[in-house]
This record gives sequence, structure tokens and C-alpha cells, in this order.
Amino acid sequence: MRVKSVPLDEWNSELESIRSNLRNVVVGKEEVVRLVLTALLANGHCLIEDVPGVGKTLLVKAIAKSLGCEFKRIQFTPDLLPSDVTGLSIYNQKSQEFEFRPGPIFGQIVLADEINRTSPKTQAALLEALEEQSVTADGHTYLLPSPFFVLATENPIEFEGTFPLPEAQLDRFLLKFGMGYPSVDDELEILRHHGTKTPLESMTAVASPADVVRWRKVTREVHVEDEIARYIVHIVQATRKHANLVLGASPRASLALYRSAQAFAFTAGRNYVVPDDVRHLTPYVLVHRMMLSAEARLSGHSMEGTIGDILSKTRIPSLHGVSY
Repeated sequence: MRVKSVPLDEWNSELESIRSNLRNVVVGKEEVVRLVLTALLANGHCLIEDVPGVGKTLLVKAIAKSLGCEFKRIQFTPDLLPSDVTGLSIYNQKSQEFEFRPGPIFGQIVLADEINRTSPKTQAALLEALEEQSVTADGHTYLLPSPFFVLATENPIEFEGTFPLPEAQLDRFLLKFGMGYPSVDDELEILRHHGTKTPLESMTAVASPADVVRWRKVTREVHVEDEIARYIVHIVQATRKHANLVLGASPRASLALYRSAQAFAFTAGRNYVVPDDVRHLTPYVLVHRMMLSAEARLSGHSMEGTIGDILSKTRIPSLHGVSY
């Protein structure tokens, strides 16, 4: 397989130092950590849907500390206003001019906690930030810090006082997944690590924001064979024809899957994408970008099962005689 020259040894060592640093704080979540790093390297954002107390906030704080990035947290509530997120202009009596005061969205690593608890008006304030990495206020556009990464959370078991994210907002998140409960051994390890001390406080940075910017550039050089690109398109096209779905994935989903596969391969120490990268990431990329029909829901079909059906029926490409 012909691939572009990407200096993997140096980057692999740096990424492994981050994983090792995170293991001291986040126990037993190797897959979740890899997915977050994948979204970060692909210049995307994550939506984590899970119950309280499984380590969502701890995870994003630990990543921010490991990368030496500025961390900001937005606690979404029903009375939160868009200006509470983006910032607002305040009149300065000394200069007799209005001055823009940036809101908490102006961070490098931002935790949007319980994003479905705020009103659609405030949720919409995030659209420009997530897509264009900028904020427009009073006719002026302000660029957000680089790197910029949002990890949003929502609680799936509470519906009272919540506002489901609209499809346009969900589509801005590169990946959606859950943390899951820890195993018995992992939970015992959590008690040992966190029962008598707070590992997060002693955590030190092992990389810098400039490193993240460099990694993102290198990730874009990860090679994708034409057959794999075609495989991605066939998967996404199949979502628009499946009987269980009333809304299939858009071309933005194809691009999201392509870039996610590049970053996922990079985290595996490869400078080329294989079909297994695409298959592994497809549920996380597509699950929040499609809509089941009412008949499918009543018949007991799930989004995960539908994605599995699409993958099983889409031919896996064979590259240079090697079947993956």
C-alpha cells in the first residue's frame, strides 16, 4: 500500500505519554480516551451521553491538564442566556466605548455540561462556535483560541426540564458515545486511586497547545485509499435508503467519518487507514445523525442495530489482495 510520509515515531511517543498520564486519573477507559483523542486530532467535538458520576467531567479536566490547555466549564441550566455562553459588550465609562467581555466558550478545552438542560435559543449560540470556531457579537466576529475542543454531556435518564438537541446541533458533534460503568476491578482501582487522594491535582502537562495544532496537521496527511473512501460513501449512502430510517446521514457525515478514520489510524500508530478503522467508528459517527421511523421504533428496532445491519450488508474493500 502506497502511503504518504508521516513521521510516526515522534508522534506516537507523544500520544502515548498523554495516554499514560491519563491512566493515572481516568481508570479503565482506554477506548473512551482514544475516541476523545480521535475527535481532538480530527478537529471535531464530542457528545457524551451517560448517567452522572461515571467520570465525564474528570476525563475532560484530565485531558486539559495533560495538554496544558486552558479549561472552561459551562454548566447549562434552563435560565442560561446565549450571552452567558458567548460573552457580551459592556460600556466602559473611562473610554466611553463598549468593550466585549468573552464568555466561557473562549477556552481551549470546554466542558459543556448537561447541554440538554438549556433552552434551544442558548443551544443555538454554540452552533457558530462548534462549526466555525468563532463567535459573532454586535456585528464583530471573534476567533476562539486554538486549539478549540468542546466535550458536551447530557443525561439520558432525565426528561423533565430538558430540551433535546435539534438535528442541526447534533450534526456539529463529530462523535457521540457513552462512558459506561466500570468493571469490578476498575471500580476497586478507582477507590484506591481516588479514595485517599486527588490524582488530578498532582497531574502535570506532558504536551502543549502547540503540539495539538501540529498533530492536527499531521493527521490530515494520513493516507486514505480510494477504495476506503468509496467504502465510507457506500455506508453513508445506505443510511438514506434503509427502511428503518426516515432521516439518513448527510455528506457532512461522510466527511466526519473520513477525518475520524484518519485520526483513529494515527492513534493506532499508522499513517494509513484500514477498513476496520471505518467499521469501528461508524456507530459513533452516525448514531446521532439519523432518525428512526415510528414504525421501526414500534417494532423494536434500534439505531445501533440498524447501523450494524448497514455495515453487514456493505462490502468491505480488499486492498492489494489483503482482505480486512
